[in-house]
Amino acid sequence: MRGELGTGTAQVAPRPVIGVTIGDPAGIGPEIVAKALAHSEVHGWSRVIVYGQALALERIRHVVPEMPRLEVVADVREALSAAHDGVPVVEVTAAFPPDVPIGEVSEAGGRASFAYVQAAVRDALAGHLDGIATAPIHKEALRAAGVPYIGHTEMLADLTGSSSSYTMFMTGPLRIFFVTRHVSLRQACDLVTRERVLETILAADRYLRRLGIAQPRLAVAALNPHASDGGLMGDEEARAVTPAVAEARDRGIQAAGPVPADSVFVQAIEGRHDAVISLYHDQGHIAAKVYDFDRTVSLTLGLPFLRTSVDHGTALDIAGTGRAREISMLEAIRVAALYARPWRTGTGR
Repeated sequence: MRGELGTGTAQVAPRPVIGVTIGDPAGIGPEIVAKALAHSEVHGWSRVIVYGQALALERIRHVVPEMPRLEVVADVREALSAAHDGVPVVEVTAAFPPDVPIGEVSEAGGRASFAYVQAAVRDALAGHLDGIATAPIHKEALRAAGVPYIGHTEMLADLTGSSSSYTMFMTGPLRIFFVTRHVSLRQACDLVTRERVLETILAADRYLRRLGIAQPRLAVAALNPHASDGGLMGDEEARAVTPAVAEARDRGIQAAGPVPADSVFVQAIEGRHDAVISLYHDQGHIAAKVYDFDRTVSLTLGLPFLRTSVDHGTALDIAGTGRAREISMLEAIRVAALYARPWRTGTGR
């Protein structure tokens, strides 16, 4: 219970309130959310409020019989005002017709998934939620619905009026920031500039301190094989990465690099770096997912609140079958519960 007393006279801190959006209702989002909520430890970590539609969850109950009882509420105030017999679901009014097939890209799915995020962001900005954990949305469905964002990161930055936001991957000891993400590999190479690399180093240092790491040790991955071998294989290291690292050091930041990409992630896992700066999407994604695909969590930093997410897509091919694994959703809720309040207050862990 929130505010209950533990042993002695010390009061147990209230559980953080985490809004969980169910993602595209035609994908595996409802299933992994339902399965995650069936784990009793989730409700010890946090007070969960689901944002979506009970219909989208109930129609997959036959493959998730362990799904807890759902209690539809009109808004977050009702969800927080009293104890509930089931998990409160803020019923978002974006109509998701029951005849829309599971496992197919649809305009309705894109419209609904965007509405769920909008509702959770509104309540987080109003201070009702400590953080948000999101299930996956589908880029093509968003486009079909006319939603002008390619994904959660861009959507959240605009909805919160944030001038910049950064993605950090976290799995076990591995933390990864990205200089570029949702652009082509050709564009990513062109975007590896001294200014962008330095900006990412500075942001990583600032955000890790806010999450409780007093003196972050950062390493920047190289773009080219063997960090270009002194210019034999490209000049991006000499032109962009090395000057950015040098300037970061001049500013008092513990930064190393360029470190060959085939070594830097192993070094971080071994504890030599607190985080790695990945220069492009797959460079960091591959490392995290090979290390532990199911437990990789994406954190969006730079918003007024902390947002975490699973690091996989809607998996339309298995949606509605009961085969989706909820481990990443569990981790997303756990990490949100762990860091959401320190992020809001800037007090660290």
